[in-house]
Amino acid sequence: MQETWRWFGPSDPVSLENIIQSGASGVVTSLHHIEVGAAWSLGEILKRKQLIEERGLVWSVVESVPVHNDIKLRKSHCQDYIEAYKETLKNLGEAGVKAVCYNFMPVVDWTRTNLMYKLPNESYALRFSMEAFVAYDLYILERHCAADSYTAEQIESARRYFESMSQEQIRQLESNIIAGLPGGADGFDRDGIRTAIDEYRNVSDDEFRQNLFAFLREVIPVAEKAGVRMCIHPDDPPFSLFGLPRVVSTADDARALLKASDSVANGLTLCAGSYGARGDNDLVAMVREFASRIHFVHLRNVRRQTDGSFYESEHLDGDNDMLGIVQALLQEEQRRRDCGRSDQAIPMRPDHGHLMADDIGKDSNPGYSMIGRLKGLAELRGVIHALENVGNLRAG
Repeated sequence: MQETWRWFGPSDPVSLENIIQSGASGVVTSLHHIEVGAAWSLGEILKRKQLIEERGLVWSVVESVPVHNDIKLRKSHCQDYIEAYKETLKNLGEAGVKAVCYNFMPVVDWTRTNLMYKLPNESYALRFSMEAFVAYDLYILERHCAADSYTAEQIESARRYFESMSQEQIRQLESNIIAGLPGGADGFDRDGIRTAIDEYRNVSDDEFRQNLFAFLREVIPVAEKAGVRMCIHPDDPPFSLFGLPRVVSTADDARALLKASDSVANGLTLCAGSYGARGDNDLVAMVREFASRIHFVHLRNVRRQTDGSFYESEHLDGDNDMLGIVQALLQEEQRRRDCGRSDQAIPMRPDHGHLMADDIGKDSNPGYSMIGRLKGLAELRGVIHALENVGNLRAG
């Protein structure tokens, strides 16, 4: 597998020099300075590519080219934004950047309630608490008809949680949920997120799914012609938030998406942490079923609770079968080599990492400090090396 590393551009506290030190060869980045919905010019793409290549690295994956909200809701300027997206794909293909990760989550991107969840080993993880989220939705945001989204037990638990919170805890929770996390869309204030959510009030899962499929029918032929592989990131968490539709959460969702546009250019980002936050997703089975259409991999592990809560665990010590996932991916790479496919090495990155050691107290993006990801990459590298050298690639 090609080892890659997420980089948020020149302002990222983790530098390209640090990425070289990690041993990764590929960079996963985006042009975050360009407004969502605007086309990326070839000049801007080449400028970023040159910056990466001057350090002896390659720009392996774009993460992400954001999809404008007008596309998600099929609003009046939808076609204008789709044409801009097509232009971006053409320019990326011309520049030789061949994989584009994107998502179709409404309003909020990846969401956590605690960015500093202390673990027994004194490091810090990202956590999603269902109780805290429901408390925010019901008693802080006070979303219209929010109670309809929850059980009586969830509502009572959230009420007790809210009543125990200080004003600072309320402020911090709101910041964690709606202020924006790295790589996501712009953050909101309280009135702004209420307005954004209200736009989706009458949009069903099926309607939202059809909007996604309509987008794919437009952009996948362009991506295919440009030699670009689109790879959608799953919902994170993989279930509804704020009563909003979510359509990339399960194996059935992935199946429907791939069927909607049966092209190798229409593929998946296999995010083990996102899909794995649901206990009913069998990740090894998903890798085996969708293997030929997996164009990018996020290797991350979680510990789940029965109420939908989870925290991000050690890469090799969670509820997901990381060894089985990696083995299935390596077998797919072998199959691609046997078939002569050009994309034989699947780009993977250690997704997120614990805040630990000298990184504690330093400026870093939540989940994207240096040492925790370096630890995760080293562990995953060891798994890959072991599997490649014990004759397991053709097993199963």
